[in-house]
Formats: sequence, C-alpha cells, structure tokens
Amino acid sequence: MPTDSHTSIRAEKIAVFLPSLEGGGAERSMLNLAEGFLAQGRKVELVLCQAKGAYLDNIPAGATMFELHASRNLWARWIAASANLGDFLALLRPVLLAKKISPEVARIRSLQRYIADNQPDVILSALPYANLSAIWAKQLSGSDVPVVVSERIALSTYCAAPSNFRKWRWRYLPEIVRRIYPKADRVIAVSNHVANELITTIGLPRDSVTAVHNPVVDDTLRAHAQEALEHTWFIRGAAPIILAAGRLTEQKDFATLIRAFAGVRADREARLVILGEGRLREELEQLACNLGIQADVYMPGFVKNPFQYMARASALVLSSEYEGLPGVLIQAMACGCPVISTDCPGGSREILEDGRCGTLVSIGNADEMAKAILAELDSPTPKEILIGRAEDFSVDRAVSNYLTLLDNVVSQAASRK
Repeated sequence: MPTDSHTSIRAEKIAVFLPSLEGGGAERSMLNLAEGFLAQGRKVELVLCQAKGAYLDNIPAGATMFELHASRNLWARWIAASANLGDFLALLRPVLLAKKISPEVARIRSLQRYIADNQPDVILSALPYANLSAIWAKQLSGSDVPVVVSERIALSTYCAAPSNFRKWRWRYLPEIVRRIYPKADRVIAVSNHVANELITTIGLPRDSVTAVHNPVVDDTLRAHAQEALEHTWFIRGAAPIILAAGRLTEQKDFATLIRAFAGVRADREARLVILGEGRLREELEQLACNLGIQADVYMPGFVKNPFQYMARASALVLSSEYEGLPGVLIQAMACGCPVISTDCPGGSREILEDGRCGTLVSIGNADEMAKAILAELDSPTPKEILIGRAEDFSVDRAVSNYLTLLDNVVSQAASRK
C-alpha cells in the first residue's frame, strides 16, 4: 500500500460500480467493502448496470442504489467508439462488431449522466468491462472524478481459456486493457499474482498497479458459520464431507473434482457437496452417474450461507483452472476447514503460503487431487494455522487499505486542479 502523503482530502462519497449483484466472489467482496466504507462514515452509492442477482438482499443499510439504463445497440457502440477514436481498431472486434454488446458498454451514457448528476468523489469499479466502461464514461463526461478499477482474476489466463478464447469479447480483451487501464487513476489487483500478470503479461506500467487483498473475514462470517445446518449428511459421526463452492462453469473444473472424489470413494466412505449453480449442472450430474457415485454427490445450487457448510466439512477443494484471489479458500480457512487447491494462476499459492496452510495440487490431475484429499482426511491441517492465516484477509484490514488508497487518489486529483 502506498504510504506517501498526509491526505488532506477524503473520499467522502464513493461510487461502487458493478455489472449486477449475481452471486460471485467479486460481488460479495465489493458489498463487504461498501459496508466497511459506511462503517467508517463514508457515503456509498452502489451503481449497477442491472439490479439483479442473488446478493440484492445483501446491499448494506445506508447505501444508495442506482440502476443504469441501457442505450440502444447501435447507439451504444457509437458511444464506445467516440470515447476511443485513437483505439478504434483495438475495439473493432470485441466491442464494435461483437455479436452482442456487453451490458456494461450499453450503459456508458447512463453512467456518464450519473457522474454529472451525482458528482461522486471517486468511482471504484470491478470486473473488466465495468472497469473499461467507467473509464470511458469519465472521458465522455469531461469530469475529473478519479476512477479506480479493480482486477479480480488472472486476466490473460482467463481470456486464453478455451471456453473464452473463441469469443471475440474475451479473446481481444487483454489488448484493450493494455491500452485503456492506464487511463484510470489507479489499478487494484486482488493478489500479487494478478498484479504481476497485469504488469508483465498485459503490459501495464508498474507504478499504476497496486495489490490489495479482498475483504473476506468478519464477525458476520463467523456468526453465519455457527448457524444450525439441518441435513442428515452433516450429523455427528456421519461420513466425511468433501466440499466445493462456485459457479458450475469450465473455470471451476468440477469435473476433475468429481473424478477425484470417485477415487476417494473407492478408498473409503465419503460424500461430496458442491455449492453453486451454472450451465454445466446436467453435465456434472451425468458424470457422477457414469462414475457410479451419484448417491454420494449433492449439488443444492446457490446457498445464501455457505459458511455453515464450511464449518462442518472435513475439507474444501478448489479445483479451478485459474482464479484471482479465491475467497472460498479464505472463507473455509476462517471456518477452520482444511483446504486443498489447484496451484492455478491466481492467488491460491499466495493464500496457502506455498502449501504451509493447505495442499496445492496440479491442475486437472484427478489422481493427485484424490491423494491430497485422503491425506488431509487422515492428517488435517491444524485449525489454528487455518484461522490465523485467514485473519490476514479481514474486512477491517482490507477496508483500511482501500480507503487509504482512495483518499490518496482523491487528494492527488484535487492537487492537479
């Protein structure tokens, strides 16, 4: 974190800009930050492209929500082009000629009006196209409001993934990010790995990127972990539960986890619970059937309180192909649940301190994952190590770091006037 300057001007009104409140880690983290900002006496305006998603009920008391309006298709593309005449060719395929324009780009004009009408002290955005749209809206508005963008994932790995690479919107994103992110007042990366990738692979200037960990652990998490869980699989003395959580997408690679669990199940009685929803549900359920383990696999969909599961599971497994700073690992550790993670691009190795706080396994290797799960069941990582490391990702610490950065950015912007 930068420690320069005695900031004389604070970010009193903070606009938090998101595509929606769908049930993902980025959305949960930004809501945690919003609540922390409010607790520190700041005003928070939550600006959404679409007021939808599983976390709509979790908007903190005191925050004001604004829902933006979409421009018509061709007009939205023209607005994006007019903000980027010098980068017209870079935008041509992923934005201007894309089969379907992103919801964030469709709302650049509405965000521009929000900036003019509400005049926030700073805009904090998350997720790539929201970040780009925030920068473009500021340019078009002529405002000097600082824009701070946060990158949540190993971007070049994400865009090169087979499921994304064939989509123009993602294949050409790194080049747009390289050109546009430096126009933000600051780029925040959620882990050192993500920061290094933005600098070395994407090509952002080193002095424009700061790594700040996500806000994850607080008293609310701890309280939710203690809530009763009424399910026969979780009664005392039942078979050990292997837990996973995340969207049912290719990135999370739950297929490898299910194959690994089949190996565990061949060795001993155990059960697998996968929390989350997504388009691969039917495919994953069919895989469990093909492996003959469907009776021991439970997929309840999105749950509002995953922490009560984490507090009672024997181990949590992150099987992802790539991440940013996987909060599910930190959450499980805060609940005292041992963790196994793929050594994927992103923050897994950083969180687990090179394996001191959990086991790292190769991506896509079901046999290695099964052996790691069995080893953790036989000799669990001590809870005090898990909980102690999780405290490094407390909401209080993250809020303090973010506010220091936002205050510095606002103060620097004021000094340029």
